[in-house]
Amino acid sequence: MRRMLTAKLQNSTGVLNRFTGVLSRRQVNIESISVGPTDDSKISRITIIIDVESLDEAEQIIKQLNRLIDVVRVRDITDLPHLEREVLLVKIAAPAAKRAEILSIIQPFRASVVDVATKSITIQMTGDADKIEALLRVITPYGIKNIARTGATGFTRDLS
Repeated sequence: MRRMLTAKLQNSTGVLNRFTGVLSRRQVNIESISVGPTDDSKISRITIIIDVESLDEAEQIIKQLNRLIDVVRVRDITDLPHLEREVLLVKIAAPAAKRAEILSIIQPFRASVVDVATKSITIQMTGDADKIEALLRVITPYGIKNIARTGATGFTRDLS
């Protein structure tokens, strides 16, 4: 069961190690993790996608994480209205004769070309995991040379 957790942590040495250590001890698979600063330089935000057996297991993990000293707050936002994004960079084989075709294929995804070389192009796209997977499916036949993909990041939507 895929769960999206967000956490605010004190921005101090070793806090990420202690945070992920809880997951490691419980043998929870981390599908993606994204960490960055917030508007307060003393606080970092983590967005982490985990794979757990049940909702009860996720709740137990959240309770355990919230007990860590440097953790401000951990929330499971999976079932709440939220925004979720990843960034994809993908380099594909693109001989000059195929470039117009490739550009027309990536346009509906709002992807953009960020680098052009003699035999390849690099495409950038932002979106949720499903949108990124869909783009990868349609460009795979051209020959993927390299992929760099961030983990998901996100937060809840305001409902007002």
